[in-house]
Amino acid sequence: MTYDITAIRSQFPALTAGTAHFDGPGGTQTPRPVIRAIADALSNPLSNRGHMVPGERNAETIVAETRQALADLLGAQPSGIVFGRSATQLAYDFSRTLAKTWQPGDEIVVTRLDHDANIRPWVQAAALAGATVRWADFDPATGELTDIRSVLSDRTRLVAVTAASNLIGTRPAIAEISRLAHEAGALSYVDGVHYTAHALVDLEQLGADFFVCSAYKFLGPHHGVLAARPELLHTLRPDKLLPSTDAVPERFELGTLPYEFLAGTTAAVDFLAGLDPTVTGTRRQRLIGAFAALEAHEAVLRTQIDKGLSSLEGITIHSRAADRTPTLLLTFEDRSTTDAYRFLGERGVHAPAGSFYAIEASRRLGLGDTGGLRIGLAPYSCAEDVDRLLAGLSEFLTL
Repeated sequence: MTYDITAIRSQFPALTAGTAHFDGPGGTQTPRPVIRAIADALSNPLSNRGHMVPGERNAETIVAETRQALADLLGAQPSGIVFGRSATQLAYDFSRTLAKTWQPGDEIVVTRLDHDANIRPWVQAAALAGATVRWADFDPATGELTDIRSVLSDRTRLVAVTAASNLIGTRPAIAEISRLAHEAGALSYVDGVHYTAHALVDLEQLGADFFVCSAYKFLGPHHGVLAARPELLHTLRPDKLLPSTDAVPERFELGTLPYEFLAGTTAAVDFLAGLDPTVTGTRRQRLIGAFAALEAHEAVLRTQIDKGLSSLEGITIHSRAADRTPTLLLTFEDRSTTDAYRFLGERGVHAPAGSFYAIEASRRLGLGDTGGLRIGLAPYSCAEDVDRLLAGLSEFLTL
């Protein structure tokens, strides 16, 4: 495998500002090909989709190309790719649509590990339908999700679960959870926003009925994506405008799509596919090789962070699951994580503090609504950035 971090970093104009970014879980920086793709889309004729004039044809081409790019990234079918403003918006839209089929006494499963975007829409939809919410817990000592079987029954209609915790990085066994959900007669809705930035998705292997992610977490622009089997989408009847198309997947896309952002997302997928330039073949094949190289690169950096943190006193690391993304949540003895965030920021190291909308997980860890200091890696993270982070934390702890 080849992972040329110098060449990769040279494609990110934002890095010339000198900040060491550990804020990837909240959104990544943008490479030049993505910026160019957005600008090119806006520089050429662009209209509502159609086939008569250049602007219409350009919009049609952008949409088709982005559906294919995301199908390649997620191991899905292009006709099963739905675009939305954000993963949160998609969760609300699909929760309302699915809740039309729920009845009093039906049960919905959510987890304490999830971002609130994969909790609150389901809790609120269940309340309106008279359905019961059952909670899957996690062990704060290990960060591991508890056995989902304990909250399943023959009344379970949906299991909403994260593929990777955006707070502590835990990666639950999604394929097994999906299997158990299906055995109970339920659908699985998987929040893959944090996962997709670090591991190659295979929708069929994961067994997820719905899988959501956000392009801006994997080097693209701000919008959400949902992948599902087209045949499943055909069975769902969302609220929509009367004259809007009833075709799948368009029936779920409300209003005009952000064509320029979709063009940027295609470029982001292509950029990811080129992270290991020695890999050839189809885009999916190149993505497989690229993500193997990315995971190896991030594993080295995570080991560097782990080793460095082990030499510092007064730190508690809450990211402890056996299988997790390169994301760590820290707290300090008698010191504020907000103060650490500010201290590091003044030294050009961006590692933010908070609960990052994973409010249930933060409370379960005993951190209340405050959370901790989150350290997250991205494809452009490098060993020098890690050195700066560790030096900053060491200095902070000696104040």
